Amino acid sequence: MNSRMIARSLGLILLCLAVLLLLPMAAGLYYGENVVCFAATIAVAAALGFVLTRFKPDSNSISARDGFVIVGAGWLLLSAIGALPFVISGDIPNYIDALFETVSGLTTTGATILADFDGMSRGVMFWRMFTHWIGGMGVLMFIMAIMPMNGAHSMHIMRAEVPGPVVGKLVPRARKTARILYCIYFALTVIETVLLRIGGMSFYEALLHAFATAGTGGFSTRSSSIAAFDSLYIEMVIAVFMLIFSINFNLYYLLLLGRIRDVLKDEELRCHLSIIAFATVTIGLNIAGQYGGFVRALRYSFFNVLTISSTSGFGTADFTLWPEYSKCLIVLLMFIGGMAGSTGGGVKLSRVMIFIKATGRDFMKIVSPRSVSRVSVNGRRIDNDTISAVYVFCALYALLMLGCTLLISFDGYDMATNFTASISCLSNVGPGMGMIGPAGSFIIFSPFSKLVLALNMLIGRLEFYPILALFTPAFWKK
Repeated sequence: MNSRMIARSLGLILLCLAVLLLLPMAAGLYYGENVVCFAATIAVAAALGFVLTRFKPDSNSISARDGFVIVGAGWLLLSAIGALPFVISGDIPNYIDALFETVSGLTTTGATILADFDGMSRGVMFWRMFTHWIGGMGVLMFIMAIMPMNGAHSMHIMRAEVPGPVVGKLVPRARKTARILYCIYFALTVIETVLLRIGGMSFYEALLHAFATAGTGGFSTRSSSIAAFDSLYIEMVIAVFMLIFSINFNLYYLLLLGRIRDVLKDEELRCHLSIIAFATVTIGLNIAGQYGGFVRALRYSFFNVLTISSTSGFGTADFTLWPEYSKCLIVLLMFIGGMAGSTGGGVKLSRVMIFIKATGRDFMKIVSPRSVSRVSVNGRRIDNDTISAVYVFCALYALLMLGCTLLISFDGYDMATNFTASISCLSNVGPGMGMIGPAGSFIIFSPFSKLVLALNMLIGRLEFYPILALFTPAFWKK
């Protein structure tokens, strides 16, 4: 293990954090607020980052094992130090609560311990929602995009941080791939900000909600979320961009290359759009009686289906009050999540597709042992190693979800609250059912449960291995 290169990489992460904190600090200064909380946090991050970058590695190479350590430890460090502005400012004085909120922001989960945050200082609110944008594409990806980091070996970092069953490069160099993805990410954020500004939002709120949508996070500047704006235009703009950010970013690169036919033929994209259309229409029919007709119900169905399927977590309605069919479908969408290569969470649709196709193939072998069939997506054969990895991922997801549900059940809340809290945090969705619905808050949980749920968010965002590896003794053995 290249420990000096790991230390140096962690130092770069902290220096990057110090630079990123200058933006919310500038926002605080603009609104005439006390920015000591940011100055102090920047000093801590910069000092520790400077010390770690003093380690001079003998080799710049990074193995897959090193990549897991850098990503896992890096996200833990970002969360621990990123919570300081909340505590120092007094907006969230309890450190565990602040840590939960920071982890929720960076992992783009959107689960909050705050019931009423309309009085939060502008600078801290900026930081709270900016964490969504930072975590959406990944801070390691950002560093790779702006700094020459480890040459070809940086692919191990990309594989450890980017969600999805298969991570590939758009171009031969991983650094250039990171730059392309971030350019697309930045451009879409700017476009959404402009459109929300046209809809009547202030520039401050438009920018912050664009941050939250881009990362599919779901934090809002208003306690009642998007419903507070009472604007069909704003809802539709955010809904469309939630859909955009739940789609594989590689497809946007193909669009830029003019390969429209390849995009339209993408099997995962067609399946993703079909699921959204089916859920929107059927839930709209199911809740029509509550909203005075199907047309009006479709507005709430469309937005909330997208907010859950993209794992954003914004709210315009309390879906915990909807009929049972709608609630069951919402929970299923939490599990599936967005497409691989998007900023969305969940198991990822591509894994679900591979799982279903592989299970169908195995069933056909039982029925007809001599039959020969293969599992393919977009005409490409999926090898047995990838299928095994999908099976293992789904098994780990189920075990962690049940384990988390069991651990937080000691708080004494109902099954719906505990079960959906586990799914929501592991899939990085935000709201759940029961007491943690769109109108609820995670403040109800004990400090122990908040730490369990925060760890679940990190595990879900990094898709298990980088975080689990840090707590596995065998991983550290030579």
